[in-house]
Amino acid sequence: MFARRVYVHLKPNSVGEFTQRIEKDVLPTLRKQKGFQEEITFVSPSGTEAFAISLWDRAESAEAYNREAYPEVAKSLATLIDGQPKVETFNVANSTSHKIAAAVAA
Repeated sequence: MFARRVYVHLKPNSVGEFTQRIEKDVLPTLRKQKGFQEEITFVSPSGTEAFAISLWDRAESAEAYNREAYPEVAKSLATLIDGQPKVETFNVANSTSHKIAAAVAA
């Protein structure tokens, strides 16, 4: 399993609109992507920062999304964020909801 983390600085008073756009625009787009598994979005108590973690079946699926659909997703959120989103990728080591565990290196 593979994960993408997208971190953003939110503009003042944009949390409500941000969460609505995630629900109405981003999640439907993600659900259409091959290999997409899960999305969890977090917003800081101050409402100035947010990050989302999406889980994918494999790195190639996440990379295809990044090339093909993510530019439009980022564009739809651009009016609500300050600066550029920071995107990082990870191999998933453990997940209780997906019942996986990475192999332990000897």
